[in-house]
Amino acid sequence: MKLVGISGALAGDKTSLAVNDVLVAAKLLDSTIQTELIDLREYEIEFSVGAPLAEYNDDTWDVVNKILSADFLVFGTPIYQASISGALKNLLDLFPENAFKYKVTGIVVTGWSNKHFLVPEYQLKPVLSYFKGLVPTGNVFIHNDSFNEESDEIINRNISERIQKLAEEMIYLQRGINNR
Repeated sequence: MKLVGISGALAGDKTSLAVNDVLVAAKLLDSTIQTELIDLREYEIEFSVGAPLAEYNDDTWDVVNKILSADFLVFGTPIYQASISGALKNLLDLFPENAFKYKVTGIVVTGWSNKHFLVPEYQLKPVLSYFKGLVPTGNVFIHNDSFNEESDEIINRNISERIQKLAEEMIYLQRGINNR
């Protein structure tokens, strides 16, 4: 199985590191899982204008195809103005309606305010469900206070445990889908 993590942040390291922590946790649970991190900061994703995918640049084409070829996915986004990042929303606008059918789609978000802990439930989960993705029950909200200020490493034990449980649930659900 291949698990692809997508970091939808164009600034800072926290979201990318959090998504990578899910990939590492999954790999520790099952060493046969292949993982890949797509950090949107490293790609020139074109603005979605509703054109066929073939009309977009190579980076856009490459990222979309990596995501489509994955068995399951974990999406990470910072919370900006009580919503997901524009970069992640733009990327999602490039996919066809059934893009995530039979794929588990986990969620990890980072934010400055605890008031935004429901953003994944009300902003990202409906979009992933629209694409027919199976969203686990255990998405992870990570307040910025849970990171070490110098290294951006997660220092909150509860958050680390929730990331571990998300990885476990994702693997369990994806195996169930694959074995149906």
